[in-house]
Amino acid sequence: MIFIDTSAYYALFDLSDKNHEAAAQVWVTIRNHPDQLACSNYILLETLALLQNHLGMAAVQDFIRLTNNMSVFWIGIEQHNLAISALLTAGRRGLSLVDCASFEIMRSRGINTAFTFDLHFAEQGFTCIP
Repeated sequence: MIFIDTSAYYALFDLSDKNHEAAAQVWVTIRNHPDQLACSNYILLETLALLQNHLGMAAVQDFIRLTNNMSVFWIGIEQHNLAISALLTAGRRGLSLVDCASFEIMRSRGINTAFTFDLHFAEQGFTCIP
């Protein structure tokens, strides 16, 4: 299974993003296996907000269609609290609550690979594509 991060989704939709070409190339290789793709409800929320704010509602609608057949793991109170704890323990800028929640979801689900441009995933020991 591949966990998809906001950075990858956003790069896929924003043609001016510096990572757009790399995201598009990865997407071509993974898009035909939606049953192997996942994200969290926090990723959906973060991505929807970015797309709506920067690219508009057409991008939001396309994103919703894109994610319809993927697995979405819902962050519950326990994982939320673990993510808050990890965020406070790390005590640094740049690492977000959404990142920490993603790490918790990936570890709890045994997911080792992330489609991301966020270096925090590699720092946490995950395999990153591209």
